[in-house]
Amino acid sequence: MHGIPVINSTSPGKTMKNREIKLPPVIEGLEGMDTESIRKGIGTNLVYSLAKDRYSATDRDIYESLALTTRDRLIERWIKTQQTYYDQDVKRVYYLSMEFLVGRTLGNSLINMDMMDQTAEAVKQVGYELEELREIEFDAGLGNGGLGRLAACFLDSMATLAYPAYGYGIRYEFGIFKQKICDGYQVEFPDNWLRYGNPWEIGRPEYLFPIKFYGNVEFVPDSENTAVKKWVNGHKIYAMAYDTPVPGYNNNTVNTMRLWAAKADREFDFIHFNEGDYNQAVENKANSETITKVLYPNDNTVQGKELRLKQEYLLVAASLQDIIRRYRKYHDDFKEFTSKVAIQLNDTHPALAIPELMRILVDDERLGWDEAWSITTGTFGYTNHTVLPEALEKWPVELVKRVLPRHLEIIYTINMKFMEVVKSKFKNDQKKLAAMSIVEEGEYKNIRMANLSIVGSHSVNGVAALHTEIIKKGNFKYFYELWPERFNNKTNGITQRRWLKLCNPALADLISSVIGEEWTTDLYNLKKLEQFINDKDFRSSFIKIKKENKKQFASYIKEHNGIDVDPDSLFDCQVKRIHEYKRQLLALLYVVTLYHRIKDDPKRDIVPRTIILAGKAAPGYHMAKLIIKLATAIGDVVNNDPDVQGRLSVVFVENYSVSIAERLIPAADLSEQISTAGFEASGTGNMKFALNGALTIGTLDGANVEIKEEVGDDNIFIFGLTAEEVQQTKYSGYNAREYYHKNGELRRTLDAISNGYFCQSMPDLFKPIIDSLLNHGDPYMLLADYESYIEKQEEVNRSYTDSEKWTTMAIYNVARMGKFSTDRTIKEYADDIWNIKPVAVSLE
Repeated sequence: MHGIPVINSTSPGKTMKNREIKLPPVIEGLEGMDTESIRKGIGTNLVYSLAKDRYSATDRDIYESLALTTRDRLIERWIKTQQTYYDQDVKRVYYLSMEFLVGRTLGNSLINMDMMDQTAEAVKQVGYELEELREIEFDAGLGNGGLGRLAACFLDSMATLAYPAYGYGIRYEFGIFKQKICDGYQVEFPDNWLRYGNPWEIGRPEYLFPIKFYGNVEFVPDSENTAVKKWVNGHKIYAMAYDTPVPGYNNNTVNTMRLWAAKADREFDFIHFNEGDYNQAVENKANSETITKVLYPNDNTVQGKELRLKQEYLLVAASLQDIIRRYRKYHDDFKEFTSKVAIQLNDTHPALAIPELMRILVDDERLGWDEAWSITTGTFGYTNHTVLPEALEKWPVELVKRVLPRHLEIIYTINMKFMEVVKSKFKNDQKKLAAMSIVEEGEYKNIRMANLSIVGSHSVNGVAALHTEIIKKGNFKYFYELWPERFNNKTNGITQRRWLKLCNPALADLISSVIGEEWTTDLYNLKKLEQFINDKDFRSSFIKIKKENKKQFASYIKEHNGIDVDPDSLFDCQVKRIHEYKRQLLALLYVVTLYHRIKDDPKRDIVPRTIILAGKAAPGYHMAKLIIKLATAIGDVVNNDPDVQGRLSVVFVENYSVSIAERLIPAADLSEQISTAGFEASGTGNMKFALNGALTIGTLDGANVEIKEEVGDDNIFIFGLTAEEVQQTKYSGYNAREYYHKNGELRRTLDAISNGYFCQSMPDLFKPIIDSLLNHGDPYMLLADYESYIEKQEEVNRSYTDSEKWTTMAIYNVARMGKFSTDRTIKEYADDIWNIKPVAVSLE
């Protein structure tokens, strides 16, 4: 044996007894990037890591051997990266997020390590195709949509830009549920993504931090016999770290995503066991570890709310202990904390970090309140992701008091001092005091986590220009009046490494063949593609690639849905979380309208369309689940009607995930981004589709506004009311029934749905949907935008018929996506909020 692999460092490791560790260098061969080294690595890991040989190995064993082989090549860079950060005592940023929707890791790692081609050849020599092994990997579904996917893109960009960064989240045993469509309905099943383990992660039992709940607050004498407040008694569990390497693209930086899993303080109770009470013997372990069992437990119950609160506290308490542990390696006090630590709160879910850091500084470190508060506000930045008032997180005071009693006291003190500031600024304006208070008064008091996040942070950012203006003028206008300097915009982005180079390799290769590879780290280089807008060879290849991607996804639809779709039809895609404000229902109204037009005139000359819908509805969101049922019901009628065959198809792709998105997005012609203006914070699906050559039909909402500015008015299909017009229409007395009565096509469409045409066995099934539009105010104003949407779809048809025009528009969309890289977003965060610098990692 060669000994334990280590990385030589200027700072040798020390044991707990401060003994210097002396080990030989790394094992030779583990870092080889050539085909033969990778092939040997697969064989070595199969035998020595999995204890299998060629006779007993399964397909999954080969995948895991390849994953371990790839991970081996990250390890040296990973260790060296962390040691470099320590040696230089750099300022680090810590990104706290309840979600990291990372998807599959193998392909992204191979792309970033520049190992894709040689790995494909090595795998072929072993007897497999790389794609079939990639399909074996489970998606790490540790998120529910854009929030979690953005966090994953951010980690990729932080590493690529060589920023010293860590992602902190939760290692949910079960991720976002697995969606099955049964008889047209969404049915949720557990997403047991860890069933076979996770070869990418490394458990760190040495990083096991105590987490406390319940208990009470008492005055306790300190070392100088001064009475100080302490959180005592209570129930203790532990949070254990699991680390996943996050490689940068074509550099030596490998950062860390650290996820926390709950562990019981006692695995087993011998007293109960010996008394024959076997269930009670393990009950403590089961109850404790439930905390990180499931992503987003249903919080419609008291128990669900408490579990969610515990999840959020576990994340911040474990992360802060780890952050302070790391800081303490070189610092004896907290005078330099804000110059070495930046923490970004990804929405309000980690907002408990603010009172938790105050508790540590005041109670444990014995700092004065003002000094502790200065450190706290200098450390945190807060990203807001929603303009929906009902989506702004609140916690019942009684729940916080019971679960986190000391934190409630600290929040009350923060609020008391803050209210004095507000009174001084606004001359005791009661309206502003009530709106800005962290504590929401009423019959049932609540803690407003968004208000806490704003008060406890030095920076508050929105995620698109429109969104930021809305929060400054709407939700948080009084805070903006008080602290205008805290508010800023950081428009979201996507990582082009995954969302072009990995998911659409043919298009990526075409682009690189004409403008070079620089776009992979500077997306603004895509602008050079405009030089080839009239190049016949380039255009021909561009069209051919899109058609091949469509053929491949048509095969996927046939395999998984049993539906034949025409690859030459317009692939019209709306894929995102199912929510009323995202208006999947508006797209369905168009489908029914188009269906009626074809039925009325079967010989009508129309552009063939394949409507592709996908997304998950929250398990307790009845209306969203009913919209899924409506989509599948419409599909059943349309797809089986001979009058429309070959002209209109409707497909609902079940269990939408990152991996399915990587197949679907390169195949799309039209990207539906049709949320009610003023409701979508940003959106990132719009960017992914445009980067892959799909045209956008959308409202002036979220980042659509900036996409329009970049691609130009002639290369996007914008319709509907603006955010200002939405508000004006509501305030002037919006009456949805007026639109219903004056538009015959709309009336016929709604009547067909309401009267059971699409579900004749249960004719009243969809009445609640129509009631929400006609009798409950149409809160997301579908009927107001219907006519404009239908007209814009006709413009889409005319453009698609002119294939030369469509191709030109698609190329312009790709070429003008430079702004929408997370590399640009992260650089803005680093410069404007975190004040961190890139750190080069050398392997010498």
